[in-house]
Amino acid sequence: MCAAQCVPKVTVVIVRNGAVRGATKVTTTCTRRSGLHAMTTANDLLENLRREWRHVGHGTDARHSFICFAERHPDLAIDGLGDLGDVVGALETRGGRSVLERARIVTALLEDANDPLVRRCLLQTLIPGIVSVCRQLRFGDGIVTEPGETVAVALSLASELFCDWAGESRTYAAPDLLSALRGRLRRWLLKEKAARRAVAAYREFDVPAPEASPLAARLDVHRGGVDDRMARLTFAAVFEGRSVRELAREDHCAPHTLQAELQRFALQHLL
Repeated sequence: MCAAQCVPKVTVVIVRNGAVRGATKVTTTCTRRSGLHAMTTANDLLENLRREWRHVGHGTDARHSFICFAERHPDLAIDGLGDLGDVVGALETRGGRSVLERARIVTALLEDANDPLVRRCLLQTLIPGIVSVCRQLRFGDGIVTEPGETVAVALSLASELFCDWAGESRTYAAPDLLSALRGRLRRWLLKEKAARRAVAAYREFDVPAPEASPLAARLDVHRGGVDDRMARLTFAAVFEGRSVRELAREDHCAPHTLQAELQRFALQHLL
């Protein structure tokens, strides 16, 4: 019965292959500021994830997943917790657990990361570390325009990493994961740097072919329905390279309003 309960429906931030650049492009802000502290879009994305987790982490599925998790790891100091949302709270520095206890819980989360909700719990608790990795790499300064784009890609790469390592038992799971993420993000930045140099040299845009893109397929699902408008605008922004300001002018709305709508649509239906 426990195995059946532990298959929840949850938003997992995974964007693969050519859709990475497209999906993160939707989340970048149209207001550009100088310096590495221009983190408005990144902060919005992280706050959206926190807001979603406050709902998902304390839901019925999260309680079922926690029960299964606790049964598989009776030696963990998680007495008194009721769901995976409580686990994230317990893993905070003010959560009352020792460093060793927190490390053992993260190790157990990685071992059970084949469960999408456990994997989402792991992502949520490692968000501060993921942001720290981005900071170590200066948020891609000199390569990407917006720090928020680097954060969005880091979250996607982290989700992929959790899938790749799910089931492994690592004593130092958190630092191992963040170290591996740093390597993947650095490689992405180097590839992005090379790609943008090629674009500048040949004045061509290397965008994923719509017919072969998973993102385009997701957008097609929303065509003709209640989200038709957002699907069309997202397609125009991602695959046609049109700016939010230009789209907002044609849509007769303010750029910041459209930007917020695109972010919300991407988080709810595309990521």
